[in-house]
Amino acid sequence: MTPHSPSSGSKNPKKKTSAKKAPGKKAAKQAMKEAARGAAKELEKASEKTSEKKLKPKPETTPEATPEAARETNPVSVTEPVTVTDPVTAAEPVTAAEPVPVTAAEPVPVTAAEPVPVTAAEPVPVTAAEPVTVTAAEKPSPRPVGSAPEETALLPSPALDASDRGRLLAGTHHDPHSVLGAHPLPGGVAFRVLRPYALSVTVVAGDLRAELHDDGDGFFSGALPLRGVPEYRLIIAYEEQVQETEDAYRLLPALGDLDLHLIGEGRHEELWKALGAEPMTHQGVTGTRFAVWAPNAQGVRVTGGFNFWDGTAYPMRSLGATGVWELFVPGVGEGELYKYEITRQDGSKTQRADPMARRTEIPPNTSSIVHSSHYEWEDGEWLARRAEAPAHEAPMSIYELHLASWRPGLTYRQLADQLPAYVRDLGFTHVELMPVAEHPFGGSWGYQVTGFYAPTARLGTPDDFKYLVDALHRAGIGVLMDWVPAHFPRDEWALAEFDGRPLYEHEDPLRAAHPDWGTLEFDYGRKEVRNFLVANAVYWCEEFHIDGLRVDAVASMLYLDYSREPGQWVPNEHGGRENLDAVAFLQEMNATVYRRVPGVVTIAEESTAWDGVTRATHHTGPGGFGGLGFGLKWNMGWMHDSLGYVQHDPVHRRHHHHEMTFSMVYAYSENYVLPISHDEVVHGKGSLVSKMPGDWWQQRATERAYLAFMWSHPGKQLLFMGQEFAQGAEWSEAHGPDWWLLDPAYGAEADHRGVRDLVRDLNTVYQDTPALWQLDTNPAGFEWLVGDAAEDNVFAFVRYDAEGTPLLSISNFSPVVRGDYRIGVPDTVPAWHETLNTDASRYGGADSHNPDPLKPDPQPWHGRPASIRVTLPPLATVWLRPA
Repeated sequence: MTPHSPSSGSKNPKKKTSAKKAPGKKAAKQAMKEAARGAAKELEKASEKTSEKKLKPKPETTPEATPEAARETNPVSVTEPVTVTDPVTAAEPVTAAEPVPVTAAEPVPVTAAEPVPVTAAEPVPVTAAEPVTVTAAEKPSPRPVGSAPEETALLPSPALDASDRGRLLAGTHHDPHSVLGAHPLPGGVAFRVLRPYALSVTVVAGDLRAELHDDGDGFFSGALPLRGVPEYRLIIAYEEQVQETEDAYRLLPALGDLDLHLIGEGRHEELWKALGAEPMTHQGVTGTRFAVWAPNAQGVRVTGGFNFWDGTAYPMRSLGATGVWELFVPGVGEGELYKYEITRQDGSKTQRADPMARRTEIPPNTSSIVHSSHYEWEDGEWLARRAEAPAHEAPMSIYELHLASWRPGLTYRQLADQLPAYVRDLGFTHVELMPVAEHPFGGSWGYQVTGFYAPTARLGTPDDFKYLVDALHRAGIGVLMDWVPAHFPRDEWALAEFDGRPLYEHEDPLRAAHPDWGTLEFDYGRKEVRNFLVANAVYWCEEFHIDGLRVDAVASMLYLDYSREPGQWVPNEHGGRENLDAVAFLQEMNATVYRRVPGVVTIAEESTAWDGVTRATHHTGPGGFGGLGFGLKWNMGWMHDSLGYVQHDPVHRRHHHHEMTFSMVYAYSENYVLPISHDEVVHGKGSLVSKMPGDWWQQRATERAYLAFMWSHPGKQLLFMGQEFAQGAEWSEAHGPDWWLLDPAYGAEADHRGVRDLVRDLNTVYQDTPALWQLDTNPAGFEWLVGDAAEDNVFAFVRYDAEGTPLLSISNFSPVVRGDYRIGVPDTVPAWHETLNTDASRYGGADSHNPDPLKPDPQPWHGRPASIRVTLPPLATVWLRPA
């Protein structure tokens, strides 16, 4: 977002005459001290009388005004005794009857041979070169609290060091709180404020009120005769308005030592509560704490709508070796736009969105938004029971969708009115949302994330997204979310070279650039980056009640040579190609999420044969690595092979029969999900039904047979939106599914509705049949009956539950009816009945089926002691259960 330059409220800073340091001898210094002691005694006497007189308004004065005139118009009101321990330059002795005039008309004479040193005990005396004038603010008074505060004269204030001044104006000061704000000095308290464009700044502390001196360039300063630093407020006058506010620079850090220690260790599991913008009350003041990790920055300032996108007045302080910068800004609350203005090592500046922002502007705008959640969850019952069984031993059929295009134009809350009902009607146990974290380019579908802690603002606020998750839970539907820790885009306002150097990305260009997507890879070996990602995984599960994370592009993280040619990568310390840093990160992420959030599941999209993706992290495998610790893994091999098989014409399928059986060779090496995802129905791949050969009837019949084969195969199921009703066009995020195909006015509506009805029945029977999911990861739950009938294009197998109850699944991927097809079966079942047939007329089939129970013959077949003769419909799958 382009910063706004204020067109009003600015002024030319007044020129300030440089004060010359007055030299002096030891005798002169001693005389000054004695004079100061006398002045202190007189001040104490004057304070005992407690003068109640209020200063008269200051008349217009010129630099030629005499000390006598200043004395007549600006007497000092002393409200409490002050012990002065250092020299105060005064023209006349202090008496109780006459207020102390502040003037420098007659400095104590000193010689040039011995300059007065500037120490904490002996501040530089005010000389005639820069007289301190006492003014009375003519601006509107603050809200009255008790009696009106009295105008109070200023004491001499130490001059601002030129280096501090320059660094504050340049945005390179690491400790602005040491210069700005209120600081005790001998004889009082010095105040210094940086407010560009202000006409005046007045300090109000209890009954004291004093207008600070304009030092130019937006600096205002002065000292008051106080024993200690009080609570105070600032009244800042601009050309068209007057603001009353707390001073951010009088407050202690709003980030605790424990937070800083955990950040430094890279072990802050609730990092979002320590960094980012946090509305809060700090030291009795309401505002927002800003904190950002930028260890390479020369300086960081907060900029936003509340300061007209000019961060000059809001420099942040460095909190030491952690690399964290912090500032509590009073008066800033929810809904404020902000960014961080970072000064790089070369002095150039960049404005960056907050990496920890919990809410963002709607793209293409890029500002972060101060946010605090007020959502009250109603899914306690869901959370209490979701951990009753591990995911791999429970039914799980997943409906994958892209929220922005499922019903284009709907918000999170509007989706909550439609999506849960639709998914529940179809019988899916879970939805999987393509990435919802904020991303600038909609065409990336959310896979190029810039706001890792913020749901996309395209569909509503973070609380609106919580409402959607809550609605799904109350409908009995789990929520999985795609999570993208593999890479991030190069947008100059986001994470890339965040503080002027590689920070989130690896410093080695060969390790930083992602070869496939033009993005940057995270530096998993840096503890702060690893902490950023691990905490992010926890954040979505704890703050948004997400039930599981499907981790995108795991393979690209695990291998140093992923999509790289020889010479473009460097082996690890053991000479291998494994990315040891990424392995350690994934293990830590999984272990942390499973420990903190009972009942969640993590799912890896991992397309290689990496050993132990779903093995526990403390169990070492043959390759010497502990398991990655995922709960489930996408079975990309099954997806590739099975789709390859069904895309062949039936006459050629006999040559590819092994592509349907090979998955069972490794089916129990991991805990698998069988994915027909968005990746398979875009970019020219065609929709699921359009992959099938033959005419329209054959295409739909093959899809139905394939889906039933998939639902009965070991593993969990995942189906992308639109495929549940045989959408012919491939998916586009621009318009989403072709819902018009289900319009009763459309002539072929029954064809599409039939496929959707089948999906509903598949899910219903699936959930009611433990044999289809209870032993998904146990070889005892599966047995081939017919696995070698390549000439017939037939596959038959039995699934068992923990009690041994079977379900028989038979698929015929040839376009002919096979009547009385003999299949060997266990002899423990007296009769079988047809519980599902994809050729049923209500699904759009020819209704070739087995109406009567099928009793086994004693004739051995397929190595079994008994067999049945079954009618196999063309391009269909039949499920049989014990009668």
